[in-house]
Amino acid sequence: MTPKSKSDAAVRMRRIAGQVAGIERMIAEDRYCVDILNQIAAVRAALDSLGVQLLTSHLESCVLGHGSGTEHEACRTMDKTELVDEMRLALARFLR
Repeated sequence: MTPKSKSDAAVRMRRIAGQVAGIERMIAEDRYCVDILNQIAAVRAALDSLGVQLLTSHLESCVLGHGSGTEHEACRTMDKTELVDEMRLALARFLR
């Protein structure tokens, strides 16, 4: 993950954490259920967006950049077939 991608992911996570804390407050304040559900939907969308960002970063640095020295150390020992298999599993889990 590039430093910019890492920074962007950290910003997104702080925003998501704030949204989750807001949902917790809404529940404690006995807010209208539909309003809480709307906020939960927003958090899920934000997490999906973060997941797409991480999948893209992984494709760029570990799969396409394999062998360039920029990939994460965890995938340096993998060959292309192993990387594709890992990506297939990651996508399957993410899309559930």
